Amino acid sequence: MVELTWHGELDENEIAEVQALMAGAADVDGTAPLSEHVLMHLRHGGDAEALHLVARDGDALVAFAHLDATDPVAGGAGELVVHPDRRRHGLGEQVVQALLDRMASAGSPAGGRLRLWAHGGHPGAAALAERHGFTRTRTLWQMRRSLLAPLAAPEFPEGVRLRPFVVGRDEPEFLRVNNAAFDWHPEQGGWDVDRMKLREAEPWFDPAGFLLAVDGDDRLLGFHWTKVHGASAGEHSHEPIGEVYVLGVDPAVRGMHLGKALTLAGLRHLRDRGLNQVMLYVEADNEAAIRVYEDLQFTHWDTDVSYVR
Repeated sequence: MVELTWHGELDENEIAEVQALMAGAADVDGTAPLSEHVLMHLRHGGDAEALHLVARDGDALVAFAHLDATDPVAGGAGELVVHPDRRRHGLGEQVVQALLDRMASAGSPAGGRLRLWAHGGHPGAAALAERHGFTRTRTLWQMRRSLLAPLAAPEFPEGVRLRPFVVGRDEPEFLRVNNAAFDWHPEQGGWDVDRMKLREAEPWFDPAGFLLAVDGDDRLLGFHWTKVHGASAGEHSHEPIGEVYVLGVDPAVRGMHLGKALTLAGLRHLRDRGLNQVMLYVEADNEAAIRVYEDLQFTHWDTDVSYVR
């Protein structure tokens, strides 16, 4: 019999179990079942109102969900993963219902509103959301391209140079440009030093792959922060893949057209690391950005969908 329990925090052994569950699901589905936000909360803690739902059959972890109920306007945000061997037996239904019940009892100003992310556009997730009355509210595209194909050399305007990020020195300038460039973005905007430091402590962080475009006074104009998935043990069994993790340009200098040059510089860095593929995420309705990436030979690979009820 499966037992579902809520937890404010998980211990090291429980976190390792969740990571193993995620890796197993990623191997089957070809995409990570939970977002970076959930992983960061698991490893480092987070808001007191964020909770973990653990489903066990005896001692075996068979499903996991994360619920962030800290947004009083948009409502709760949930993500879940079910063990591949335990799907299509109603366990996902139990987990979603538990998330809905928790939000309904929380007394949130959002009135029990719940958003759920389905990574990889899994048809089972779409059917599950439909059965529970959820509707699509946001769609992200994952795009990929081969790094074995030719890459043009980046061309920066005169007076602009490229250098790597320096830990302990460049955080304020990065936060200034990032928060200006992404003031509209629900995840990337509003960063602070603490959020930055958490990512610097992650095993994948590599300042050599965090490229900054600066002017003659070393003022930051734009950046391309790259990431490598699969380089650490236990992530998944597929070959490592690079990511255009965050690419931003100071809105004050957008007329300099730095985006393409920064993108190419990051792709060449990932290729020089010996990677064969690179991925990125983009809002599905951002037609201008998609055209830019298509011009750089990226193609649509997968879809993440946010549902709301």
